[in-house]
Amino acid sequence: MSSTMIVIAGIAVGVIAMAGAIAYGTANQVNYIQEDSELAAATQGILPKTGMIGADLNREQWHEDPFAEISAEVRAKWEKTNKRAII
Repeated sequence: MSSTMIVIAGIAVGVIAMAGAIAYGTANQVNYIQEDSELAAATQGILPKTGMIGADLNREQWHEDPFAEISAEVRAKWEKTNKRAII
């Protein structure tokens, strides 16, 4: 058996293993979704496609960042102590 055939067989086994893991993970998600739950896209809407090819985009509502004030303070402190020379 040549080394090329071994490499091709290894790639085939890897592809099959990845496909199995993805299929198992997808099927396993059914166990964690409650029957009375609603998808966010169903309540907030789906944006229409702009062409024949393209992904469906969810129009999810963004919420405010609960750590915005803390991150602004940290960034201000960092910029105060780490001033860089502008060239």
